[in-house]
Amino acid sequence: MRTRLPPLNALKSFEAAARHESFTRAAEELCVTQGAVSQQVKALEAELGLVLFHRERQRLAITPAGRDYLAVIRDALDRIAAGTERLRRARNTGALTVSTSPDFAAKWLVHRLGRFHDAHPDIDLRIAAAARHVDFARDDVDVAIRHGDGDWLGLNVVRLCEETLFPVCSPRLAAKAARTGGPVGLLKRPLLHLDDQDAWARWHEAAGLRPDPTARGPVLNSAGMLVDAAVDGLGVALARTTLAAWDLVHGRLVRPFEVGLPLTRGYWIVCPGSTAMSPKIAAFRDWMLAEAADDLRRLQALGTGTLVPGELPQ
Repeated sequence: MRTRLPPLNALKSFEAAARHESFTRAAEELCVTQGAVSQQVKALEAELGLVLFHRERQRLAITPAGRDYLAVIRDALDRIAAGTERLRRARNTGALTVSTSPDFAAKWLVHRLGRFHDAHPDIDLRIAAAARHVDFARDDVDVAIRHGDGDWLGLNVVRLCEETLFPVCSPRLAAKAARTGGPVGLLKRPLLHLDDQDAWARWHEAAGLRPDPTARGPVLNSAGMLVDAAVDGLGVALARTTLAAWDLVHGRLVRPFEVGLPLTRGYWIVCPGSTAMSPKIAAFRDWMLAEAADDLRRLQALGTGTLVPGELPQ
């Protein structure tokens, strides 16, 4: 059974009075009255059954018992202060654990970790890639990147960027198609599918085209794999803005058609509302939003290929 501890205010009053050898100066430090400090010390002496101070005219003289107890209390208060400061520093800097999907980690986040470290060298970023959504109350995670509609009650959510679904392919495949048949040739290449094979049908409809039944291609269950397959020249993929941005900006993919399908679902930066303004979480969120905005500017500067809507085969 744990021994009952004296009140913290009494211990603080005793420590301050012993340090200053004065109830008056201790009261000034603690922002209370001199009488309040004196009463706290008297109550502590009564609880301990010890005399901690001799009151000698205009000064206090700590007793041998008081001096021994002071060493214990000062050590305890120093430990509490040091532990509190460590917690405060950890909240502002230190480790920041981010949960996200393997696709987002591989195609968006990992490439940029060096830039985050350069901007925030005092934050130790830790990436936990998993398909499931974390439970902030149970898991040791500070912030998550989730794909969905943003409807997560009780959490602070900020959308990373607006997204569009559009065709992408390798520059070599686009160049080869341009030499051998232009748009028709490119759309006859294998079409890569992500589980939902209706996506290409919706894109053809938006482009005013009839799907080519001969343009078959593999079906993958990972958006990251889909983008990588397009980079490797295995066919033409429908990719989301966020996951294709890095490869488009760095010339590993091209966007040969202007037509795209706006998406209502997207990536969101998610954390508990109580920690949303924590300095390290705010720094990470601001950095991500700046990176996404820079992607958008660079993608707009790239534009699309020459195969614009007016040139699509009917």
